[in-house]
Amino acid sequence: MLLRDIALARRVAPAVLGLAGIVGTAVAQSRDSAAVPPPVSVSGFVDTYFDYNMAQPRTHVNALRNFDVSAGQFTVSMAQVTVQKAAAPVGFRVDLDMGQGNDIVQSGATGSLANVLQAYATIVAPVGAGLTIDAGKFVTHCCYETIPSKDNFNYSRSLLFSWSVPYYHLGIRASYPVSGTLTLNGYLYNGWNGIEVNSGKTFGFEAAFAPSGAWSFVLNWLGGPADPDSVSNSFRNIYEAIATFQATEKLTLAANAIYGQDEPFGRVALWRGVAAYAKYVLTDVSAFAVRGEAFADPEGFMTLIPQNLYETTLTYEFKPFASLILRSEYRYDWSSKLAFDGAGGAQTRRNQATLGMGAVVVF
Repeated sequence: MLLRDIALARRVAPAVLGLAGIVGTAVAQSRDSAAVPPPVSVSGFVDTYFDYNMAQPRTHVNALRNFDVSAGQFTVSMAQVTVQKAAAPVGFRVDLDMGQGNDIVQSGATGSLANVLQAYATIVAPVGAGLTIDAGKFVTHCCYETIPSKDNFNYSRSLLFSWSVPYYHLGIRASYPVSGTLTLNGYLYNGWNGIEVNSGKTFGFEAAFAPSGAWSFVLNWLGGPADPDSVSNSFRNIYEAIATFQATEKLTLAANAIYGQDEPFGRVALWRGVAAYAKYVLTDVSAFAVRGEAFADPEGFMTLIPQNLYETTLTYEFKPFASLILRSEYRYDWSSKLAFDGAGGAQTRRNQATLGMGAVVVF
């Protein structure tokens, strides 16, 4: 009996050990696959706000704002769903948007792309350190701020972002890391804020330099014929400089300067502005930010009113949950002309002050 049991054990043991090996391998593979992120990710946000304008404009409009434009109204600024795949070496990104903010950005756009903020394909070519090429529709590379409020220090957007640069382009762009501190980017676009602008093309160049962990600098140029159905020698040009300084672990400082030029109808139109930013992290869930800026539009080419504009914004941010951003904000705008709305009607005031609350849920 004992000899028979020993013989049986000898025959069964290899099978048991083999089965254990198979199970162990399967478990290990399962753990490895669980650790690898899915090839396609889905994310997004829902952004809502309420603004109280102390001038109580009859128009219910915060004049010269390009995102938080509604006064005294609860508003859905933007809802976005992003589907993307990191390029390895091929990838893509699609941002689907709706809401008041998207209507402003896509003003005049028609068709299915009116709800597509970005849609582009990406390939990383095996050239040196890797040449990244994107083709499609994407948000402009200009300005320190961007369209989603969650990615900025303040809830409202700056005058520079609202009035001196385009929002999006359709075309192709390339990025190459020359070194660990310098990246060069090139752009070829149809034009400004349009799917089909004219038969010409708009060109752009960007140099991003980060000499240390504290400092970073960006130099931008964007130029090309911007009038519909025009390929004349009259180029619309933007020259821009951005500097960011991480002063301490909690304090971030930044500055943005822009100079723009065009020649509509044979005359020269200029616009220029500068914005300064500071953000201080108070706690793990709260922060305070301030922005001040000046914007000159002497011919009224961008704002339709020849004027000098100024604004100061104070923002308090609170994140009770990782997925919820709450911002309360005071902003004061003033102009050299009657540019703001009041109880007496449109463009009856030189200034406006607003108190706002924005809530952004991210996923």
